[in-house]
Amino acid sequence: MRLSTKGRFAITAMINVALRESSGPVPLSDIAVRHKISLSYLEQMFSKLRQHGLVESTRGPGGGYALGHRSDSITVADIIGAVESKVGQGSPSVNQQGEPMTQDMTQDLWESLNSKMVGYMQSITLRSLAAEQKAKGFDVEERKVANRGVFKKPKQEPVRASTPNSVFALGRALQARG
Repeated sequence: MRLSTKGRFAITAMINVALRESSGPVPLSDIAVRHKISLSYLEQMFSKLRQHGLVESTRGPGGGYALGHRSDSITVADIIGAVESKVGQGSPSVNQQGEPMTQDMTQDLWESLNSKMVGYMQSITLRSLAAEQKAKGFDVEERKVANRGVFKKPKQEPVRASTPNSVFALGRALQARG
């Protein structure tokens, strides 16, 4: 499993979504501004996360991304595995005589290290990371929902003019005065 900046950004963004899951879908533009991550980069990452079922998208006004599963069932290993491209396992390298090369002498070490790292990342849930941020005093600001869409037509007040609105009304008003 590869660890890179992409994985770090994906985990950060997913923690952000988990912290705001009660507020509804989180727009990527909000995450981009909060963490200074390119919006197009986030779109690519969230496309992969959506393909793996870790997030769900909602389109339109008030749309964004929400968790695809409960936060206690999403692990760091799931997130990293979704955004990192899989590196193909090639055949062992051999020299011209058909003997294994020296890099294969440490293959067992790297495989063991990789399995321990994956095991550790599978033990860390998104809920525990979000709870850790809350314990550190992270304050989740409520998202202000923009008033978009169709509005109720304002109530029209009846016109009560003190002046007549036609020649006939003027004549009646003058006759009434005397």
